[in-house]
Amino acid sequence: MTKKNDKHSTDTPEEHLSAADPILSQLIVKFGKCTLFQRNYDPYGTLVRSIISQQLSAKVADTIEGRVLALVQDFNPANILEIPIDRLREAGLSGAKSRYIHELSSRVIDGRMNFDDLHAKSNDEAIAILSELPGVGRWTAEMFLIFGLGRSDVLAQGDAGLKRAVRLLYGEKAVFEKVGKKWKPFRSVASWYLWKYLDS
Repeated sequence: MTKKNDKHSTDTPEEHLSAADPILSQLIVKFGKCTLFQRNYDPYGTLVRSIISQQLSAKVADTIEGRVLALVQDFNPANILEIPIDRLREAGLSGAKSRYIHELSSRVIDGRMNFDDLHAKSNDEAIAILSELPGVGRWTAEMFLIFGLGRSDVLAQGDAGLKRAVRLLYGEKAVFEKVGKKWKPFRSVASWYLWKYLDS
């Protein structure tokens, strides 16, 4: 028996989401094509930036990131470890975040943390591995799956902003996880549109 072609199999993420969710369709028209994955593969740098931005506004995080980058020139483990924790703190990082980034750098250099190994893991498996790193909780791990590994189907349950956007767009009683089901297999892309909505 010949298997019928899935009519959605060649849809772009935007086409799939527009067909699945009328509310999201309006955001896609407003903001255009998603540019979430138009970036270089840099898992280490992405995770460092995620740690820096924890519990900070985007503006403050960008300022501190710029100061740290001025010290190290480039986000790579060897460069980070050359900068004492006290100098990282002078750039605006907390003592805890400075230690987290140093520990991450040490684990990358000695091989205890190999980002390439995560590609074969499920989202939950990868989150569990990442959460073993000091200073990396669920939100940081979820952001890393999206921005570091470029995974297109992550529903960041630890992101308060996404939950707020769902309440604003779908009603106060809307359940985040239930709304997110209709976005599969492009939940990361849907999230990008919700972040754009909040930023606007």
